[in-house]
Amino acid sequence: MGETTGTTRTAGVTGIRESERYDVVVVGAGAAGLNAALVLGRARRRVAVVDAGEPRNAPAAHMHGYLSRDGMPPAELLAVGREEVARYGADLIDARVEHIEPADAGAGPAGSAAPGFVVHLAGGPVLHARRVVVATGLRDGLPELPGLVERWGQDVLHCPYCHGWEVRDRPLGVLGTGPGAVNQALLLRQWSADVVLLAHTLALTDDERERLAARDVRVVDGRIVRLVSDDGRLRGVELANGQVVPREAVFVFPQPVPRDALLFGLDCARDDNGWVTTDRTGRTSLPGVWAVGNVADPRAQVVTVAGMGAAAAFALDHDLAAEEVERAVVRYRASGAAVPA
Repeated sequence: MGETTGTTRTAGVTGIRESERYDVVVVGAGAAGLNAALVLGRARRRVAVVDAGEPRNAPAAHMHGYLSRDGMPPAELLAVGREEVARYGADLIDARVEHIEPADAGAGPAGSAAPGFVVHLAGGPVLHARRVVVATGLRDGLPELPGLVERWGQDVLHCPYCHGWEVRDRPLGVLGTGPGAVNQALLLRQWSADVVLLAHTLALTDDERERLAARDVRVVDGRIVRLVSDDGRLRGVELANGQVVPREAVFVFPQPVPRDALLFGLDCARDDNGWVTTDRTGRTSLPGVWAVGNVADPRAQVVTVAGMGAAAAFALDHDLAAEEVERAVVRYRASGAAVPA
């Protein structure tokens, strides 16, 4: 089976094929973007993947819950994915996309009203695409507590399903920095018998306190002032009264902030919470634009976003094929050829 080899290209370096019209430009080389590019490459589509090198899970040493990849370092997954995508001829471009705009009217193929896009990279290079996949992910908005950012992804965690097994049976804490903290503490109880909810700014109701007590989750009231670490390990959580609650790991519910400036610039429709709306394949309200992964769904894990990328690629390839059939029919009719009986 014949294969072509793609190359990694860097913005600003001669070799970026600015004049070439790609079938698809994928923005973001996480699991969602790479899986979309993999499927499209195997469908013999001309694909470019542009990535700024800012993966959300960079602080994490391992990822979990991904069948056959459980425990793999996230960076290793992405490296393997890039190699696989390049095998099918995709261009991998290390650059930042500054903005995307629809191509001028009439820029598409003759006789076609199909969408097209101009993708502007930082530093000046421009790519042209028939379709665009935005897979730029999100960033975790973290509480402003001293000592928290330094331990993020190590022993300051957010997802029990991602990290609960690794800290099982250890003294765990949940930081009461948002409304999801109570449910997080109740859930964590199945990983450890020693779970403390540090109420911080939460005004717990009597019902919530009863549920926590019934689940054998201890509540410690008082404002948190900092996380205490020593020798590269979390030691506890210090309160305003000077008390330090010993904990070996703490969980916090971050505020997910989508990296959706590109979608905002394209005026894609959003829901009441400000997240881009898509159909089940990731298709947005703007024809020709798909959004997949955490930029569209903050709850999706790595295995989930990989599937989202594949689903988008299938739908996108059908969309391209339908356009090509329409163009072929126009040319066929213009040729004056007789329709076969």
